[in-house]
Amino acid sequence: MVLKKKSHPKFNVPNFGARSRSRVPERWRKQRGIDNKKRIKKDFMGAEPTIGYKTPDKIMHVRPSGLRSVIVHNANELKELIAAKRLEGYEVTIAKPVAKRKRIEIITLAKSSNVRVTNPGIAVEKPAEAKPAAAKPAATAENGAKK
Repeated sequence: MVLKKKSHPKFNVPNFGARSRSRVPERWRKQRGIDNKKRIKKDFMGAEPTIGYKTPDKIMHVRPSGLRSVIVHNANELKELIAAKRLEGYEVTIAKPVAKRKRIEIITLAKSSNVRVTNPGIAVEKPAEAKPAAAKPAATAENGAKK
């Protein structure tokens, strides 16, 4: 199931895109001037954010897959959620500051429990067999031994 949220127009400051106003950045700022046409909602000035553009509560914070998201910082948090069976209808998002080693732990635990991770960031593979280290050449007077 793919969830399609309703769309809304771009909300930009007045005069964005006009030839003589190329310095106006693409962003929204609430209009406060007493004569501002956008503040008094003139149609030709474009749309202004209002409560009518809000997403319905039923689909608020729902991802396009149709599931909600839970943020996890370490493997213990994920174990607790799995043990409590609270991941029904949820998928896991790994917190941003989690580094590679703990991220791998979380991903392997999630795979073993059939939980979807939204941002794995790295591909976890089976550990490769240890390769024997190549013999280093002996140091000679020519290779770097000091006299």
